[in-house]
Amino acid sequence: MKKSHIFGIIIIAVAVMVIVSTAGDASTYVSFGEAQELAEKGNANMIHVVGALKKDEQGQPVGIQTSPDMLSFSFIMVDQNNLEQEVIYNQPMPMDFLRSEQVVVVGSYKKNKFIADKILMKCPSKYQENEIKVGEVR
Repeated sequence: MKKSHIFGIIIIAVAVMVIVSTAGDASTYVSFGEAQELAEKGNANMIHVVGALKKDEQGQPVGIQTSPDMLSFSFIMVDQNNLEQEVIYNQPMPMDFLRSEQVVVVGSYKKNKFIADKILMKCPSKYQENEIKVGEVR
């Protein structure tokens, strides 16, 4: 065999190993109920849960508590099955967190609390169409 063939086989093997290791980190989105079941079964992988902040009648987020040093906070999130869960995030609150339309938390359950390692947010678009009212021209 030529050296170039051996080198090509090594490159292909490395590429396959990278793809397999990356696919092992992929996760699906689940509800809080499914996430808790996975945790009870001993699944230690990172879990992605999609939901929104719990809001009052006026649309203001409720249940947000920050630590005195502002280096961590907790909030109540409602998943797609309308199950509420307290989420703890041991980092400062991200900018525009309170304005987010949708939240994805990545983490795991510990003692019936969801501990988020990462928060992904879908914020309102600044390009949303606004209602334009046109008055009469005289």
